[in-house]
Formats: sequence, structure tokens, C-alpha cells
Amino acid sequence: MIDTHCHLEMSQFEADRAAVIKNAFDSGLEAVITIGSDFKGCEGAFSLAGDHADIYAAVGLHPHDAKDFNDSVLSKFKSWVQSKKVVAIGEIGLDYHYDHSPRQIQQEVFAKQLAYANECGLPVIIHSREAKADTMKLLEESGVRNGVLHCFSGDMDMAEKAMALGFHISIAGPVTFKKAQTLREVAAAVPDDYLLIETDAPYLAPEPLRGKRNEPAFIVHTARFIAQLRGVTFEDIDRITTINTKRLFGIGVVPSQGEIAYKIRNSLYLNVTNRCTSRCTFCVKFQGDFVKGHNLRLQAEPSEEELKSAIGDPLVYDEVVFCGYGEPLLRPDTVKAVAAWVKEKGGKVRINTNGHGNLVHKKNILPEFKGIVDSISVSLDAHDAETYDKLCNPAFKNAFPEVIDFIREAKKFIPDVQATIVTAEGVDVGKCREITDSLGVKLRIRELDIVG
Repeated sequence: MIDTHCHLEMSQFEADRAAVIKNAFDSGLEAVITIGSDFKGCEGAFSLAGDHADIYAAVGLHPHDAKDFNDSVLSKFKSWVQSKKVVAIGEIGLDYHYDHSPRQIQQEVFAKQLAYANECGLPVIIHSREAKADTMKLLEESGVRNGVLHCFSGDMDMAEKAMALGFHISIAGPVTFKKAQTLREVAAAVPDDYLLIETDAPYLAPEPLRGKRNEPAFIVHTARFIAQLRGVTFEDIDRITTINTKRLFGIGVVPSQGEIAYKIRNSLYLNVTNRCTSRCTFCVKFQGDFVKGHNLRLQAEPSEEELKSAIGDPLVYDEVVFCGYGEPLLRPDTVKAVAAWVKEKGGKVRINTNGHGNLVHKKNILPEFKGIVDSISVSLDAHDAETYDKLCNPAFKNAFPEVIDFIREAKKFIPDVQATIVTAEGVDVGKCREITDSLGVKLRIRELDIVG
């Protein structure tokens, strides 16, 4: 895990800074980004980053100190960013709660620092308090499309507008506070690829440590709380936010090899192929390589033995799921062999499919899975053929009625059958439910951009 925003250079850590840093890494943190706010703080952040291999720095003037910005300050920033240990411009932005600097000056200095971020190519770390409209206006006008709204305190509308511009949303300790309902809703809804996590230490310690001086090691409490909100594990949040941080700030190593087996919650997913007979407009594989922090872009399709080796002991997991970045039933013989092996070991098997298997192989393949598959989830994705073709771009004509027939046929051979849809534009959920009710199967509704 990486603490993407703290202030280790501040005076609150003067007496025990070395111990706080040691505690951070002893607790399992991989890296820390310490953020300058005033000029002295930027000097301290730069110095700490130079002294510690896994501490990185950001430099910029906080809106409180915007009145102190001048050409000399900017010149020093330009010197510091030559170091690879300086990974962002920040924290910069607007703060209309305290107004320690006049608002007009805040806006002018924010715009200048955004322009410099564009010039030097670094992401920005944004502070925005009670300044939603002006923050979003200046961000949009700046052309900057790479950064994070730190210690996010806005609403979902602001988060959506920020993400539409390419910005990440970073969640800090206040999400654990009892009255933080709006923030909790945002933390639960932000798509995986846009989620970051931070402490903002020494401020805003999470429950159950609220009121104490915050420090990077305390980030685990916020991570556990966010995991509960999102219905995933602590390990999932760790992996997701770490990958996002590395990609945004260019630090550490981002996995370049596609995984053939990957864990989400306590299910193990098998990435059998990246090939598919649909090109769904909402499919995440056309947006990037990662799902919940796992790289799924295969270099080659795995063999039966490679899949078995990657699984290990199937009893460790609640289920083994054939899914991944493609259509698993394009490789039915491999799926059957591995599924039978999992069942022999006492494990449970699920297949996630687009329902094109019988079209691909020009026969009914479902009887071949009787006794070796416990459940199957079929992508219905629409309420009629026209909408289905528009959203899914199937390789076959008349695919939609064939998918319905596949679901109907699956009930004869597989104990648990469900159909799934994504809440994409144009999908009539009520009519989809009528279809699944008529087929006698469950309907699972997945929100757009929520994967895994």
C-alpha cells in the first residue's frame, strides 16, 4: 500500500520523524508521498525524498499560502522537479473555508501552478474546500488531465466531473467518521481505476484513532473501512490503490505480464483467453489492462497444466471462476478439463460467459459441463435484439435469441444459472427482469464501470 498524501516534513513530526517513518514501512507500506504546502514545507519534502529511497515528494503552494507565490518560488520548483523523486505539483488549489489568501490571488496562483504542471508534465494534487465551482472551472480551463483531488470532501457530482477530466479521487480518514454519509457514498461508487487512498497526516486520523496525531501507518484503518464499503477485501483495496498510485505518479514497478489466475474477494478467477465474440461498448478491456489491480492482458493463452498450477489448492477459495478478459467457452476443452480437476479436488466451479458457446461450436455444448460446473452466469445485457446488437456488437447474427436459448438450455445441466446485465444507456431493467422471470433464472444487475 502507498500513502499518497502526508506531510512528514511538518513540525508535528519533529520529535519522532525517524520512528514514524520506520513505523510506516514496518506496517507494510511500500512507499509514501510527502506533500509540500508552503515553501518551507516543499524544502522539507524534497529533502526527505532525497534521504529515503521509498519516500517521494510533491512541491507546490497550498491556497493558504498563495499570497507568497512569486517568480522566485516558481524558479525553485523548476529546479526541484528535475529530480525523479519529485512526482507531482501540489498541493495546489482553492480553499474558501479559511480564505487565508484572498480568493482572487488563490485563483491566479492556482492557474499559474496548473500551467506549470502542464509545462513540466507532472500530475497535480488538488486541494479544494468549499470551492467546487471555481475548482472545476479552473481545472477544465487549464487543460491538465492528470492528477488527484486529495482528501476528497465533495459530492458525487463533483467526483464525476473530476473523473471525466481524468482525475483520481483520494479518500482519507474522514470517510470513517460517523457523519460522513456523502463521502461514504462517493468512496463506495468511485470506479476502481480512479480510487486512491491517503492519510493527510498529521491531520484527520481515522477511527478508531480520531483525535490523535495521524501518521502513514494508520492508513490501514481507512483501507479496511473502504473495503467494507465496496464489498471487497483489504487486500483488494491494497492492490487496486497501489497500482493506481504507481501509474499516476510513475513510481515503482507496474506489472507488465498478464495474470492467468487472479483473486478478488475470496474467489479465484481464471483468465483463459483474451479473445471474445462480442465487442461490448462497456467492456473494460477496451479501456485498459487492469481489473481491480490485476493485469489481464495475456501474452499467450495458458495451457491446462499452467491453469492447474496457478490454482494450487482450489479449496482455499470459495469458488474458481472461468472469466478473465475474454470468452472462456471459446476454449471448452480446457475449461472442461480444469473444471473436472477442480471438482475432483472438492472445489466449486463457476463460468462467466456471453452465451455464444453454442453459436461458436455449432452444437449444444452445455451437456458436456453437467456435473463439473456448479453455476453459470450468462451476459444477457439487453432487453431486445436491437439494443443487444448496439451494445455488444456480436460476431453472430441473431445472437440475442441464441443467448436466451443458451440460458434456457443451461438450466437443464447446471444447478445454478443467472443472467447479468449492465446498467448501460438504453437498457430497460424491467423488461430484462421479465425475460429472466420467464426463464426462471436470477437476474444480477451490475452498475456501469463496476467490474469484478
